[in-house]
Amino acid sequence: MIIILSGTNRPGSNTRTVATHVATIYQTLGVPTQLLDLAELPSEIFAPSSYAEKPASFKKFSDAILAADGLVVVTPEYNGGIPGILKYFIDMLPFPESFEHRPVCFIGLAAGMWGALRPVEQLQAIFGYRNAHIFPERVFMPGIGKLLKADGVFEGPDILQRLEAQATGFVDFVEKLRGKKQTTK
Repeated sequence: MIIILSGTNRPGSNTRTVATHVATIYQTLGVPTQLLDLAELPSEIFAPSSYAEKPASFKKFSDAILAADGLVVVTPEYNGGIPGILKYFIDMLPFPESFEHRPVCFIGLAAGMWGALRPVEQLQAIFGYRNAHIFPERVFMPGIGKLLKADGVFEGPDILQRLEAQATGFVDFVEKLRGKKQTTK
């Protein structure tokens, strides 16, 4: 199971649109996926008491991460960094088992010209600290407003091809790390 994480809770976000495209790509590859959208986080998770005891409504989010064979993080860039909600979500997950030796890859999107390079690098540091296996092929989407048409379809084939190549590589990466695929020389 590959979890696709939409890394913002902003309503109507481009991040959710991209994450949905990514989930479809993995499904086309025959890989079971689940889309986790931070816009669906239960409001009670934001109570200060949640640090000590997570609300029952958060369990579906933490269980999905713990059951994942791999994690695809789709992050926007907000003010030169990761969205606060994404960092908070990471902080709320069980430590250390949530990311310990879990394969993870990153997709960044931004209105600006760097395509969320900074937040992806920040996430690589966080996930590296948490001992995740980081897939090196990242996809950056600068000028996201011009890459997505009003109907949510990508403008031109380039981005879709890059996402498909990343997905194919990540599936192989996950299988090798999980020991599900024999390598031949």
